[in-house]
Amino acid sequence: MENILEVNSLSKHFGGFTALSNVSVSVRKGERLGLIGPNGSGKTTLISCISGALINEEGDIRFQGQLVNRKPAFERCRMGIARSFQIPRPFKSMTTLENLLVPLAYVGHVHGHAAEEKAMDILEQMGLAAKAHVASSQLSQVELRKMELARAMAAHPQLLISDEAMAGLSGNEVDEVLDILFRLNNMGITIIMIEHIMHAVMKFSERLVCLDAGQVICDGSPQEVVGNPYVQRAYLGD
Repeated sequence: MENILEVNSLSKHFGGFTALSNVSVSVRKGERLGLIGPNGSGKTTLISCISGALINEEGDIRFQGQLVNRKPAFERCRMGIARSFQIPRPFKSMTTLENLLVPLAYVGHVHGHAAEEKAMDILEQMGLAAKAHVASSQLSQVELRKMELARAMAAHPQLLISDEAMAGLSGNEVDEVLDILFRLNNMGITIIMIEHIMHAVMKFSERLVCLDAGQVICDGSPQEVVGNPYVQRAYLGD
């Protein structure tokens, strides 16, 4: 199957600190990829380079065959790369619906009644339709996580990067978010999941990539990766 994303020999430095060193990862269209690794392993730096929040010094990033290294984040978003954030960042003075109208207008160029219809359709998919006219500041933690995914979906992505969308949620709430991600993938959206809840990432991912100290130490099926001694050492120590 054709790759939607190719990261080749990527490196990123912060002063004298090497956050990523010669990282290469490919993602197939429609794939569910889990990105794991201990804290400080480089996961957030990698997805920030992919989404355009950070610019890598070395290596190439290609999205659907097109080089995107120097494209700003908003251009990558318009090309089809969307990201949800671990810490929700809603416009607190706006309703849930209004929070979706912003990316629909500025990324999707959808306005007026068509935008409201599209926003309501996305909120329905997320189970948030009943909260459409509620101020986002009144949403629960799981509802905020769903709204983060809804705002990413408003950009009409082909590749969705889900950054710890389940952190701090209860078991039932984790299952709710997993169900949403499975449905989005069934709609044809490629998903990269960054997650520390191992049973969730194991259930969701077709393939896992493990980072440690800014390098890929294992890439394979979930069973292969969690059974790898280097991965176990990265998480548990010697």
